Parts: sequence; C-alpha cells; structure tokens
Amino acid sequence: MEPHLSREALNRWRLLLGSHAEESLQSSEHFSSQDFSYQELDSILDYLYSREYGEDQGYRKEGGRGDSQLTVPTWLGKVRKLFPKKTVEILEKQALDRYGMTELLTDKKVLEKLEPNMTLLKNILQFKGRMKGEVVKSAKEIVRQVVEDLRRKLESEVQTSIVGKRNRHRRGYTKTMRNLDVHKTIRKNLKNYDRKKNRFVIDELYFHSNIQHHNKWNVVIVVDESGSMMDSVIYSAVMASIFYKLAALKTHLVIFDTKVVDLSNRLDDPVDVLMSVQLGGGTHIAQALKYGKSLLENPAKTIFILVSDLEEGYPIKEMYRQSKEIIDSGCKFLVLTALDFNGNATYNKHAARVLADMGANVAAITPNELSQWIGKIIK
Repeated sequence: MEPHLSREALNRWRLLLGSHAEESLQSSEHFSSQDFSYQELDSILDYLYSREYGEDQGYRKEGGRGDSQLTVPTWLGKVRKLFPKKTVEILEKQALDRYGMTELLTDKKVLEKLEPNMTLLKNILQFKGRMKGEVVKSAKEIVRQVVEDLRRKLESEVQTSIVGKRNRHRRGYTKTMRNLDVHKTIRKNLKNYDRKKNRFVIDELYFHSNIQHHNKWNVVIVVDESGSMMDSVIYSAVMASIFYKLAALKTHLVIFDTKVVDLSNRLDDPVDVLMSVQLGGGTHIAQALKYGKSLLENPAKTIFILVSDLEEGYPIKEMYRQSKEIIDSGCKFLVLTALDFNGNATYNKHAARVLADMGANVAAITPNELSQWIGKIIK
C-alpha cells in the first residue's frame, strides 16, 4: 500500500474512533496528529458524541480542542455546511433524542435553522412546554410546514377513497371551491370581458360533479395521547382535519389521558390541535369511550375509531363494557393500535383479542389504509 493511501486510511480510522485512539495510532509511521486531515469534522462529531461518556468519564460540556469552543448555534451551522442533508437529519435527531440537546428547541435562532421534518415535529411536541415567547411562534411555523406537507401527501388519497374520483365531463351542482371547474368557468365567461376597465367579469361559476354523492356519515376519532402514541396522535390530527373538509363526513376528534378534551371545533387548523396535545400522563380509555358515545347521533351511520395501545390505567372491565355498548349500538368500531407508516405497534394484545371477539375491527394501519376502509363502509 502506498504511504499516502495508508495515511488517508489512518486518518479515516482516527475520525471514526475519536480522539481517544490518537495515542495508539501514533505508533504508525504514517500517522501524525499534525497531519490529521479531518480536524473540523472531528471537532463537530466530538461535540456531540463525547456526551456518550458523561462528565465522570472526562467529558467536558464546553468540548473540543480547537482554537475556539463550539456552541450549539455554531455547531449546528457547521453540521449543515459540511454534511449532506440526510446526515444532518441523523445528527439533529441524535442530538435531541439521545443526548438531550434541548437548546436546539429553546433558542429561536437555532430552532429556525433546523430541518423541518417529522422527527423535529415530534420533538417540538415533546418539549413545547419549555418553550416561551418568540420560540413558540417559530415552533408553530415549523409544525405548520411539516403538517401541511403531510396533509398534501395524504389528501388526494383520502378524497379518492371517500369522495370518489371527480367526473370532469359532467357539470355538477355541489358548489364548493374544491369542485370548481376553473377552465370551463373562464371559457363560458369570456364574453363578459370588460375591455375598457381591463377586467374579467364572472356572472356564473361552473363545478365538476362527483361520481357519487353521500348522505353525511359521522366519524368519531378518540385518540390516546400517551407518549408511546405520538406518531398516531400526529396522523390522527392530520387525518381528522382532512375528513373535516369533506362534505360526506361529519368529524369529531377527541384526545385523552386521564381527562378528555374535545377538539372538534379546532379541526380547521391541525397545528392548533397538535399544539394543544399534552403527551404523557395516565390513561383512562373507558372514560374517553363514554364521552365518545355521547357524540353518537345516528349509530348506524357512525364510524367510531379508537386510537390507543389499549394499556388502560383503570379497571379494564369498564373499557370492555363501554366498547361493547358502542358495538351493540350499531356503530362500525375500529380500534387502531397504531396509525402511521412505520407499522411497529406495541399494545396490549390480550385486550386487542377481547375487543376483536366482541366484534371490533382491530388493526395497526397506515393513514391511506384508514381512508380506504372508511371509503368502503360509506359506499
């Protein structure tokens, strides 16, 4: 092996193993700390991963052996400059989840530099109680970006599954902006163009027709906000906000721990819903089911969805009793042990079997599968 190749390999090993390996590597004729090629990368990684050892093992929070000490803002700036986007997301995730660098969330300038993604959204929800003033405003904007991106990805599938594909060749009379036929409206109103005032005057709007019209179905979504259900809480809020806009559905969203909170009047803004969630605490499923029952106007045309890991904090027989009453009322009862795209559900399997034997549909499904399931029922 050529000396310069050997030197490069040793430099890579030094970067991988960290500063504690430097003394051992000095024994090689091709390695010198003076020639170490990755000083800046090493400083950045050391600032994060030295936290693994703790202060009792020599870790100093001010960290680094460079000319100047790194701070969280400068560290983040260097990370985003020197690493590709995917690696940046991994480092940010580990900084928050593994090493508790909450400064990333409590410093407005630092927070605004973070990559908006699902991981950051979950961390904001987890730590929002520590945020104050302008930091909260910045956090909400990040939540909005992530939620809007998620909503756009899901909305088309939901509309196709529940409302049906639009018939663009037949005029419709469901006069909503969602069904507005823009091209036909312009074409039919061209005769009204006012040349003197240089403006377009519309005296009639035209709309697409949906293939199928529905009587309104009720959807009651009751969501466990315990910490283990965080992904499901996020997807439930976004899906409920999409359902809320559909003429075919009347949607209720209820979240609970040991208390029950009805957020149905906030569904026009899923960000407001998520910022209202208090993750963690106890779990009283039976109480939430009892409240959900009070929302049943027409059980035969109601889909009742419980999103929970079924780990009841109170006598479980009452949860079974409330569930049976919901099923016996004629509702379609769906128990979701997870609602996300990961499919890794941890839940009370015995409780799930009992509810399934009663007649409940029990599953861990994706948001798209949920919309398809609802679509089949109401059609």
